[in-house]
Amino acid sequence: MGKRLRKLAIRLAETRSTALFRLATELPAAVLARTLGIDITVAVKWQRAAAGDRATNAADVSSRCPQRPD
Repeated sequence: MGKRLRKLAIRLAETRSTALFRLATELPAAVLARTLGIDITVAVKWQRAAAGDRATNAADVSSRCPQRPD
């Protein structure tokens, strides 16, 4: 199957990474880990790499200084 996909110019590694990044942005790390059968620390790393870590993102946004109107 890999050979067929390569003949169609479908890059397996890139496609897999894209799918994992998409999942990491949409699912909590615990669900991602259980669903894919990976360690929770790996799921957390994927989530942070994909900017899907909602807690970190919320903390970053809340710590920004509000811009003052000119």
